Amino acid sequence: MLEKPLALSEVFVSIPDQRQSSKVTYDLVEVLVVVVCAVICGADTLVEIELWGKEKLDWLRRYVPLPHGIPSHDTLGRILAMIDPEAFGSAFQRWAVSVVPALEGQVIAIDGKTSRRSRSKGQDPLHRVSAFAAQYRLVVGQEAVADKSNEKTAIPALLETLALKGCVVTLDAMGTDPKIAKAIRDRGADYVLAVKDNQKGLAESIRDFFQAFQDAPDKTPHQQCETVDKAHGRLEVRRCYVFDQLDGLDRPQRWPDLACFAVVESERTVAGKTTRERRFYISSLPGDAERLASAVRQHWAVENPLHWCMDVVFNDDQMRLRTRHAAHNLALLKQMVLNLFRLDPTKRRGGIKARRLLAASSDHYRAQVLGWT
Repeated sequence: MLEKPLALSEVFVSIPDQRQSSKVTYDLVEVLVVVVCAVICGADTLVEIELWGKEKLDWLRRYVPLPHGIPSHDTLGRILAMIDPEAFGSAFQRWAVSVVPALEGQVIAIDGKTSRRSRSKGQDPLHRVSAFAAQYRLVVGQEAVADKSNEKTAIPALLETLALKGCVVTLDAMGTDPKIAKAIRDRGADYVLAVKDNQKGLAESIRDFFQAFQDAPDKTPHQQCETVDKAHGRLEVRRCYVFDQLDGLDRPQRWPDLACFAVVESERTVAGKTTRERRFYISSLPGDAERLASAVRQHWAVENPLHWCMDVVFNDDQMRLRTRHAAHNLALLKQMVLNLFRLDPTKRRGGIKARRLLAASSDHYRAQVLGWT
């Protein structure tokens, strides 16, 4: 059961303002509220946020004082750059938890994404790892990957911030690591981890086991389920095979509480042409084929509701902010807006892009999305 989220001002007031108080013209909470409102209405860059804010200043002043008006885009960039991303992430998570007070039983898909245009000389592009509550399609946490590092360092830090007891955490192959598996189990959650050739010995042992199974399927205890999707000229058949014969794996003792492994086969037929794909997984869940297949499906569903929306609807890949923490903090605000649309109390039909256009033209609808009515 989803709850009404905390008001934006309640969330932003907890973020420390690191500017010298004697030199502050624009209130931090007010600035962040303006940015969220502008992004809701289709503004994706700081220039667009400034222009929208100046155009809608009278409407904004119904809710926030803004005695000095709207900051310039350069000032907006400096303000976003100086905000501590950890403090901002904590505020975001507190807001997300107010919406989804209990994650128990949910599939939490953890996946990374790069904002490709945020690269600068001597600095890697922004890469962040997000935790996505698959059933609700809401982002519940985010951690930026440090320069010259990778997801394996950011994932444990993200896990530490989440209340995961009773959840199923899914990760792609980049996060398949015994230390990460232990961190998940220490948080009271189960894991479903993809296995590829970055865990070469494990992948080869699963591949060899499954080949032997195919030669004599009746002699190998297993569970199996199948789903068929047919739409728009496409036929896709997915089969999930689950095994608990762990002694056939390469060094299974490395993986805490490992209970089973799975092979997911996909056959896709489009215009008479059939392609096949086979993916491997390990899990601490009991060997339930339908449950494993559902967790895998929910993990891959993160691509459209999160990554595709960030790229196509919010132009995340075109974001060029490069100053300190500005790119990370603007991306987090965009994810907050994505959540607000998913929580839209009016239940408007249409995609988020269409609803951003509606919010830009309708003061009433914009206030409804923000929870101000």
